[in-house]
Amino acid sequence: QVQLVESGGGLVRTGGYLRLSCSASGRTGSIYYMGWFRQAPGKEREFVAAITWGGGFPYYADSLKGRFTISRDIANNTIDLQMNSLKPEDTAVYYCAGRTSRGTYYIPGSYTYWGHGTQVTVSS
Repeated sequence: QVQLVESGGGLVRTGGYLRLSCSASGRTGSIYYMGWFRQAPGKEREFVAAITWGGGFPYYADSLKGRFTISRDIANNTIDLQMNSLKPEDTAVYYCAGRTSRGTYYIPGSYTYWGHGTQVTVSS
């Protein structure tokens, strides 16, 4: 079993920044991909970013490249998401996820482990 807990969400104005952190515990040795996804009310869950458990090969949704940065803190077993130049459309619940398989990394249903989410709200 793997347990994931997100933290760092909050309220920020347009143009501001936040840093989210996902703490992983349990049987993490078999994880290959870790990802961040987000879901706004009434919308489908969408891919934000992904990274391997070893901390390499970061991937991003095309619309977020240049603003969001995903990273792996190996010592603390966390996956972080630095979010800069935030916009109102970034408002959503942000979820941390993990899976043991390789392959296509941006499909929510392909991830096995999920946190409960952290709210990010960006005001105009």
